[in-house]
Amino acid sequence: MVLKPLSDRVVIRMIEAEDTTKSGIILAGSAKEKPQVAEVVAVGPGEIVDGSLVPMNVKVGDRVITSKYSGTEVKVDGEELVIVKQGDILAIVE
Repeated sequence: MVLKPLSDRVVIRMIEAEDTTKSGIILAGSAKEKPQVAEVVAVGPGEIVDGSLVPMNVKVGDRVITSKYSGTEVKVDGEELVIVKQGDILAIVE
């Protein structure tokens, strides 16, 4: 199944946080924070404002930082993805 986001929506795949700290301490599952870095999987066409199409600032393959706990989680073909609005993306990681 292929997801094609509408309007200013973006489909992202969360990138898991490290299991160990810099000093080598292994973190338990409950001690890890929810990841905020993600990879863009699909991008909608953009939002129409006052009759004009506002272009998207991200593209497929970009690594981005999102707001904590934003978006809608979906499972597609066994893979967990998140659908967020472009406004929930805070930065592109270069």
